[in-house]
Amino acid sequence: MKKWQTYMILVLIMLIWGFNVPALKTLVSEFTPVTITSLRIFTAGVSVFIILGVMGKVRKPTPKELLFIISGGLLNVVSHHYFLSVGLTGTSSTNGGLILGTGPLLTALMATIILRNRPTVIKILGFLSGGIGVAIIVLSGGEGIGGLKMGDLFIFVSIFSQALSFIVISRAARTLDPRLLTGYMLVFGSVVLFVISLFTEPGGLRQLGNASVSIWVLFFASAILATAVGHMIYNHSIGKIGAAETSIFLNLNTFFSLVGASIFLGESVTTYHLIGLVFIVLGVVCGSGTFEEFVIRRKQKRYLERKQNHQM
Repeated sequence: MKKWQTYMILVLIMLIWGFNVPALKTLVSEFTPVTITSLRIFTAGVSVFIILGVMGKVRKPTPKELLFIISGGLLNVVSHHYFLSVGLTGTSSTNGGLILGTGPLLTALMATIILRNRPTVIKILGFLSGGIGVAIIVLSGGEGIGGLKMGDLFIFVSIFSQALSFIVISRAARTLDPRLLTGYMLVFGSVVLFVISLFTEPGGLRQLGNASVSIWVLFFASAILATAVGHMIYNHSIGKIGAAETSIFLNLNTFFSLVGASIFLGESVTTYHLIGLVFIVLGVVCGSGTFEEFVIRRKQKRYLERKQNHQM
């Protein structure tokens, strides 16, 4: 597959992920949030295993890989999706999408702290820029710190858990196919979430029969397209064009979530949201190392051109 084809597929995945935020907002409004989230993720996990089974990629994990699956599943699935589903019931889809856009920035920050990678000045500026962007968004209601919505805080905890899980996943992926790892984590995490829902939402299953056909279509589209296929293709693209180039496309995820919230939910996109978006995008580009990677490649390209001209 040519690079431009991979780019086009990634843009499509970012469109699906961006529109998935208002879709999740709708689902957690129609059902009890943790119950429907556990069923959605389980559906996604089963879908991953069906696809990988056809591809002949399914195998049993080793005991060491099983530990990675459990720890990654608790962070990437249980904590991430629990706080995301509950958080979306307490804030707007617009705010949720923008805060989720800090994922690459938080991942870079976690790698700096846990793996003890010394950050450069540009990365530090990126961390600050991303923090300013989130602060502008969550405090844009004009009520100051006291007006901070609990839903915004839950969504931040959600994306923080996911960012932390990427450190675990990166180590597990050395021996286990990331796509298969994703399937195991989704199934394991969904079971844990379902057990939690039995205690926190005892009447959750009874609400499932009250939904319309269109809601169930939205449910399966979110589970299969966004969660199952989307994550498989994204992880596969990292191996094709590299992590740095792939992470650039995550900026589109934030943009499409704004568009989706405006189109499907009728939420207003304010000037504060757009300003916050700019700071977050700058933070992601600088904090994730994408900008530095771009500068290094430009310097290498100029050096090679000068060398070729000198030889001629």
